[in-house]
Amino acid sequence: MQKELDEIVEYRGVEDLVAAEVLTDNNKEGEGYTTGEVFAIAGVAEIGKSTSNSNEPHYYNNIPAVVVGSTGADEVKINTSAIPLDVLAKVTGQHYDDTTGALIEGERETKYFAIGYKTKKTNGDYVYVWRLKGTFNIPESTHNTETDGTDANGQELTYTGINTTHKFAKVLDKNGNKKGAKAVNVDLGKDLADVSTFFDTVTTPDTLKAKA
Repeated sequence: MQKELDEIVEYRGVEDLVAAEVLTDNNKEGEGYTTGEVFAIAGVAEIGKSTSNSNEPHYYNNIPAVVVGSTGADEVKINTSAIPLDVLAKVTGQHYDDTTGALIEGERETKYFAIGYKTKKTNGDYVYVWRLKGTFNIPESTHNTETDGTDANGQELTYTGINTTHKFAKVLDKNGNKKGAKAVNVDLGKDLADVSTFFDTVTTPDTLKAKA
């Protein structure tokens, strides 16, 4: 007999967008997956994610006998308030001059970041999220003349999320082999995980702990 849903909810709310640079991502002894200090990006209005994936049937004996699936990168669209220039320089790999407060646009240095944020459901429960590895595009900017209306513009970041190279002990395939991961999503409504320090550093599958 199919179990009925306990509750039907929707998502309504997103807040506290943060990031941390991915410093190492490998399976070398003593290195593994490490990140820098967590910092705020900007106010967040909307986050939307789409994942590149495909399923293709393979035919044998004139019938579709096997379906081969693949999952690609995540594209995360993030609508924010105006991003401070020093933060924009950091996440897009450009230069920021601390002595003059100037963002110097030019050739980029590719850097990877983890991003974290909170979403909320209509029942009031939060879902805490860390996306573990990805890069940011350079956002478009629109600047309009002032009028007597209330129009104003924020910015839109695109974050391309990928799997970590590092393989986590808690993420196993059917044969018990460790795997990489894209993100950690914790539903606080389940009241199972200890999230007291969830955003102090980047929380991974291996560092997330159950409540005592």
